[in-house]
Amino acid sequence: MDTTSQSSEAPEPFRIAIIGAGPSGFYTAEHLLKTATVPIEIDLFDMLPTPYGLVRAGVAPDHEKIKNVTARYDVVADRPEFRFFGNVELGRHLSVDDLRSCYHQIVYTTGAQVDRELGIPGEDLPGSHSATEFVAWYNGHPDFRDREFDLSQSAAAVVGVGNVAIDVARILARPVADLEKTDMADYAIDALRNSGVHTVYVLGRRGPAQAAFTNPEAKELGELEDVNVLVEPDEVELDDLTKEELEASPDRLTEKKVKTIQTWSTEGNRSGSKTIHFRFLVSPTEIIEKDGRVGAIRIVKNVLAKDSNGRVRPKATEETEVLPVGLVFRSVGYRGTAIPGVPFNDSWGVIPQADGRVTTEEGTVVLGEYTAGWIKRGPSGVIGTNKADAQATVDAMLADMAEGRLLKPSRGSSAGISDLLSEKGVRWVSWEDWKRLNDLECAAGGKLGRPRVKFTTREEMLEKLD
Repeated sequence: MDTTSQSSEAPEPFRIAIIGAGPSGFYTAEHLLKTATVPIEIDLFDMLPTPYGLVRAGVAPDHEKIKNVTARYDVVADRPEFRFFGNVELGRHLSVDDLRSCYHQIVYTTGAQVDRELGIPGEDLPGSHSATEFVAWYNGHPDFRDREFDLSQSAAAVVGVGNVAIDVARILARPVADLEKTDMADYAIDALRNSGVHTVYVLGRRGPAQAAFTNPEAKELGELEDVNVLVEPDEVELDDLTKEELEASPDRLTEKKVKTIQTWSTEGNRSGSKTIHFRFLVSPTEIIEKDGRVGAIRIVKNVLAKDSNGRVRPKATEETEVLPVGLVFRSVGYRGTAIPGVPFNDSWGVIPQADGRVTTEEGTVVLGEYTAGWIKRGPSGVIGTNKADAQATVDAMLADMAEGRLLKPSRGSSAGISDLLSEKGVRWVSWEDWKRLNDLECAAGGKLGRPRVKFTTREEMLEKLD
């Protein structure tokens, strides 16, 4: 790499800020450290005192193996060129201008934090929630631990058929004895232990072949102890359009998933005390009020038809049905939120970009600013998908570094950001601080035969450290 043009633009090492300590943030840091041929320093920021993003606060507690990916992130964090600044929120504790005064490059990896809305009457009734709220609540996210969910209701509806929707349904139905062995927040285990929910409807607007959840999720549902998994036989038979698509483009995984789903109509465990009831080819049209809260959900039957672009889409019929439920969880997609001072496409819920470089809405590249992960491309893929996405962004960063297309920070050393945070009175959490918290959580869990017992408030975490 030619560094001639760099030396006149900025001192070495090059300082890089990554905003968001989830998988995309760590993969970005990892690829930078592997491929940069000049000295760099990386500071990773997160609004929470804890790292790992959705791996800690989004992965279901009964999927502990998925969380093992954090061991890879720990290797990155233990590099001497890496620092962690937890409990620091961009837009509250620091501004984008503050970052520009300290770094040569800035990368936004803040993810897609909020659920999309259904846009139907009654969605704002008590008892209607986003799946993200519920998932963050049972995972002990400090900003969601005080949410309330009326689990005295006998039935709930989960709108959506992605992996997150399946997680919600499974957690509602799974025997609590299984959850007591996980790192689920203690208050959530207590609430689920006293839950009255015995029926969970999972609503998908298209057919089983179009369901977004994966085969492992489907297989796991069918193996849940004391849980019936049911479908309507006519709703899982493939229509002619879907058959045509599968014949034209065979997909072994989809075919396997469809077969699994179809067996639920004939091979379900009929003796279970709880039921997960899938309804395909239906869309919610109204959440019905009863006694000031959710009392039922009205659904309309769909058929699949091709739109003007030849894509298979659901089309509503005139046939409707009312399901008596006291809780509704929507899981129909996610979107990012705007960061003050950073361009944002509100329609798509992402930061506008070209090859990972942040752009204005008009397409002008913003010097020295980049993005990766869901806030870059929208909510798609699994944790590992973010690796290639981060690499593509890093490639653009290194190209710009080689050409000297960099910010010119006025604070001339790596101490600039810590000095600035100290001036602002911000108590940040370092990587060493996090390792102390992690040891305390794991020690508490070990006494109970659990992976960890989580701290669930910022105050509790900082009190343990200070």
